[in-house]
Amino acid sequence: MLKLVNEWDKVFSKDESINHRKVTFKNHFGIELAADMYWPKTVNSFPAIAVSGPFGAVKEQSSGLYAQEMAKRGFFTIAFDPSFTGESGGEPRYMNSPDINVEDFQAAVDYLSTLNNIDHDKISIIGICGWGGMAIQTACIDTRVKATVAITMYDMSRVTGNGYYDEGNNEESRYQSRVAINNQRTLDFKNGNYKLGGGVVDDPTDAPWFVKQYYDYYKTPRGYHHRSLNSNGGWNVTAGTSLLNTRLFTYASEIRNAVLIVHGEKAHSLYFGQDAFKLLKGDNKEFLLVKDATHCDLYDGGINHDKIPFDKIEGFIKKNI
Repeated sequence: MLKLVNEWDKVFSKDESINHRKVTFKNHFGIELAADMYWPKTVNSFPAIAVSGPFGAVKEQSSGLYAQEMAKRGFFTIAFDPSFTGESGGEPRYMNSPDINVEDFQAAVDYLSTLNNIDHDKISIIGICGWGGMAIQTACIDTRVKATVAITMYDMSRVTGNGYYDEGNNEESRYQSRVAINNQRTLDFKNGNYKLGGGVVDDPTDAPWFVKQYYDYYKTPRGYHHRSLNSNGGWNVTAGTSLLNTRLFTYASEIRNAVLIVHGEKAHSLYFGQDAFKLLKGDNKEFLLVKDATHCDLYDGGINHDKIPFDKIEGFIKKNI
């Protein structure tokens, strides 16, 4: 049984106009997931949204902020910790898998589909950062998801296999990555534990500009959380094994339900969203470019908390469910 913290320990303020409690549910791999549930106090029947991300974050960070805000707008929402992270179960800790992570989203939809006060035909998902990509991948398989919103998305399979901006998109580079990751697997097995790869750097002085933005969110009071991988020791070194051997979005062109991709104009990750959007077909697919916004501005709204286009997100979902 999972041990869940009862006190409010989010990086954002609690809205007393919204109901909140913690819940758990299992995915098809038998892993128990922990989630924060948010819902309005004045409505009895709700459309629902499952939220997760960013990749390496926890529900007490950005996903919880989105879930609480969307609850204020009339939705029944859950923000969940993916398998192997946060308060959710799964061993070893700090691993990821595109297959299991898509299943996490589907399990959240399973759970929402069993609740009495949910309109089961009006379930949507929101994924942030790497979980934006996982949300689109989930939409490829789960026809119950009526609307998908990918916020400041990463294609984690692409960045793992090709490096940033595809600078390592060649056989030799991938081969060396395979050698390194498999050598580490051997060492981990011998040592009986898993070496961590490190979260966001503690000193961003000489880091690329977008890493400095990660630092400003994950390593400062703005977004730091003690259960967050990115705020602390990071993923296991071998966590990217599956992503290195996978490509997302093979069936993205077959998604029939609505998809909205939201990206910041100044985000280093913008190319992921632009290229993913090119794969989508149909009049119910939209791309929104947020003026002057960086990648991390869409985590919490940025310095002035005004960069997340919640009105657009709300309108898109309500239009398409």
